[in-house]
Amino acid sequence: MEISTQEFKHCDLLKVTGRVDSATAPEFSKTLEDINNNGRFKIAIDMSELEYMSSAGFRALLATQRNCKRYNRGELVLAAVPERIREALELAGFTELFRTFENPLEAVGSF
Repeated sequence: MEISTQEFKHCDLLKVTGRVDSATAPEFSKTLEDINNNGRFKIAIDMSELEYMSSAGFRALLATQRNCKRYNRGELVLAAVPERIREALELAGFTELFRTFENPLEAVGSF
């Protein structure tokens, strides 16, 4: 798994490449926590090159979304979600919890 971060004026864009599984989810979770700890609560995640995300990755997304939305500070949005991951999100009942966009540009523009 590789994570690259871009800071914009209104939000942060994370590009996640590879697999988020039980071995890499702690690093993914820590990256999201660090962004929140720096006082940034508007996050877009580009999933266009993500191959797989386990339930541990979904938990990290959920915890970050909860933290971002607390006190109406912001939110976490998803961009370019691959079909297999979208199906897993639907099965877990998470699609109502995250706004999704076709591409990262739209996601960043939503803030």
